[in-house]
Amino acid sequence: MDSAWTDRPAPCPVAPGGVPAPPAAYRLDPRGRDRHGENQRLRAIGPLVAVELPGGVRAWAVTRYRTLQTVLTDPRISKDIRHWGAWNRGEVPGEWPLTAIVAVRAMTTADGADHRRLRGLVSQAFTPRRIEALRPRIVSLAHDLLDRMSQLPPDPVDLREAFAYPLPLDVICELIGLPASLRHRLHALTHALVRVSDNPRRAAARREGLDRMLGELIALRRREPGDDLTSALIAARGADPGGHGDGERLSEQELFGTVLLMFIAGHETMLNLITNAVRALFAHPAARSSAVRGELPWSTVVEETLRWDSPVAHFPLRYATEDLEVDGVTLRQGDAILASYMAAGRDPAEYGDRADRFDPAGGAPRHLSLGHGPHFCLGAPLARMQAEIALAALFERFPALAPAVPLADLTPMPTVVTNSTEALPVLLGEPAV
Repeated sequence: MDSAWTDRPAPCPVAPGGVPAPPAAYRLDPRGRDRHGENQRLRAIGPLVAVELPGGVRAWAVTRYRTLQTVLTDPRISKDIRHWGAWNRGEVPGEWPLTAIVAVRAMTTADGADHRRLRGLVSQAFTPRRIEALRPRIVSLAHDLLDRMSQLPPDPVDLREAFAYPLPLDVICELIGLPASLRHRLHALTHALVRVSDNPRRAAARREGLDRMLGELIALRRREPGDDLTSALIAARGADPGGHGDGERLSEQELFGTVLLMFIAGHETMLNLITNAVRALFAHPAARSSAVRGELPWSTVVEETLRWDSPVAHFPLRYATEDLEVDGVTLRQGDAILASYMAAGRDPAEYGDRADRFDPAGGAPRHLSLGHGPHFCLGAPLARMQAEIALAALFERFPALAPAVPLADLTPMPTVVTNSTEALPVLLGEPAV
């Protein structure tokens, strides 16, 4: 066992002056070695569980479906980091790996009027008409990737690297206007944002590289505007790069943060969703056969994957703006909160005996993996469409597709934020004519 982690509560010193000490915290495993087992233990402890994130940062993990639904819509719980007590007191390590996610200025960290303003600007890129117009391009990209894969030698192929990674990468890069010459470099940098096992100095260097990269993209789209989201956001905020948010204008920080958000949400999450869906179908051949034969809609497979093996494990952070009680647990003003989507997706109180069973034949399930309330994922229709196209094309082209190693031997992503495996080696078999 890694000496830096245990599933037992972290020791909690007695607070001075007779002030009640905070509850002992469950240390989340930064390497994600038993995510579903860990979530089961967290749900058994309670609907909100004091946890310790890497770096000694404390938060409350929301572990159950109904409780998470409540937290995601409670107006007393904010996304704005200015409400985080530990942040304001200087208790968060300076090189904490998740700072770039929680401190970014974008609609994921805004509330109220600021959130509505930012979401309104970004939503222009996600109208139903514009999403549907992307369908032929996504189909073309998927088949181009499969054509390349069909020319590979009959050796194990990392499906994550060869297919699940480049497809959403190309889609989101076209959406934000990133030229092909910068795409792989940007992926490596943004991927580092969700890892928590990196050396802090290395992680800080990657974040600086990311800042420079997005600065290059924004500068490029100022010089050469196009029909993309970055150009639209620049035009919406006016020409003054030193200006501040005012009405429909974006500040420089908001522009940077929104482009960063679009890339991470539109790429990292999709990469994990496609990978997790393929793993689920490998483990459940009857569901795979039904989907391939057209008896089971691919949309139902996608929804069940989102519930059963969410691409996001624990998403940081929300903050209590006042003392409040949620399902019998007292949160203090300034407490940080994790949305534990994976744990909620297998909550027996919500899903009964289906909770731990991958069962797309049972119909498309309700779930919270794309959010709920004001911060529901704006790109959900695009994500669903991409995943459906990817799975249908993949299994049609390679009907004998099979895992090259036992699924139990796959290495999980070393992070508490996202949920997937580092690779997915497969044997393609003969491609369909």
